[in-house]
Amino acid sequence: MSGTEDQGRAPGNGDGTRAVRAGLPEPVAYEPTLPGPVFAAHFHLPGEPTGPYTYGRDENPTWTHLERAIGELEAPGEDGVETLVFASGMAAAASVLFSQLRAGDAVVLPSDGYQALPLVRAQLEAYGIEVRTAPTGGDAQLGVLDGAKLLWIETPSNPGLDVCDIRRLVEAAHARGARVAVDNTLATPLGQRPLELGADFSVASGTKQLTGHGDVLLGYVSGRDGEAMAAVRRWRKIVGAIPGPMEAWLAHRSLATLQLRVERQNATALVLAEALRDRPEELGVRYPGLPGDPSHKIAAQQMRRYGCVVSFTLPTRARAERFLEALRLVDDATSFGGVRSTAERRGRWGGDAVPEGFIRMSVGAEDPEDLVADVLRALDASDQ
Repeated sequence: MSGTEDQGRAPGNGDGTRAVRAGLPEPVAYEPTLPGPVFAAHFHLPGEPTGPYTYGRDENPTWTHLERAIGELEAPGEDGVETLVFASGMAAAASVLFSQLRAGDAVVLPSDGYQALPLVRAQLEAYGIEVRTAPTGGDAQLGVLDGAKLLWIETPSNPGLDVCDIRRLVEAAHARGARVAVDNTLATPLGQRPLELGADFSVASGTKQLTGHGDVLLGYVSGRDGEAMAAVRRWRKIVGAIPGPMEAWLAHRSLATLQLRVERQNATALVLAEALRDRPEELGVRYPGLPGDPSHKIAAQQMRRYGCVVSFTLPTRARAERFLEALRLVDDATSFGGVRSTAERRGRWGGDAVPEGFIRMSVGAEDPEDLVADVLRALDASDQ
């Protein structure tokens, strides 16, 4: 795990136990179980700088606790896995891409991934890096893998919710000498553990379901290759893409309820997906947990939970906007994974290849019957 302090108490085997206790230090009499945030730009530093904390851009005790906690969730019981936290999910993603690639290298990205990836592609190409793309579904990235140095997987994809076979792609990439990074944002470590499936990096936006309250921007990278992670750490130091101590502390505090939130949100997401699927109008509902979903077979092989995001498509932009306006328990907002349900017409951003009426819905922690009733009522109201 990251950091140089004591490794803390070993968590139990259950996801709830692990989430509640992950990253906590050894107990000290009359001290808090989770120490408060350390606000320090510099530390006492007599003599040679050999201690664990020297300067606030390099390390912070609050980061250390959080990094250990995330590492325990991403790779429970495994030694040698390092986790680094960042100021945002995009900072984490950029740290892997720009620390592992050089001019003349080739990278494979998903063509249907997060809508900021086209911006990343433009920057990579400006640095002389060849960028190839293919869809997530059908393991299509295999077809453009030869000669690449890095394969970037996003599964389930955002917003289309397609799934690829991580084990298969990892084996193919490693056989060709490429490293593999998996964007694990939508699944979270409780839904999927890319490192256990062979990936070199597990990357995620902690802004989403990991922290779950819509009040923290955060990202992280977990990996077991020391040389590769050293390059990621060096990139973080160079660009200063570090989280504030308060954000790191809030994130660690939020991990304690991760299992509770995930169980509730994912269970409700399945109930909602089933209700949408059973409507007489064809909505093109996508959710990896639905047995009939195109992604379900592979998802069931590699995912332990299927996430809190459901997508569907209304026939027109106007209908989608009427639907969103009619909702009462769901906020029209971007992002996903929060305890309050959100939905948006994803095409409004312009970066996703989706129909104008495509809706991405993030299921929160409301009572399932209340949420489903609100969504169905809004669908009926918008069809007038």
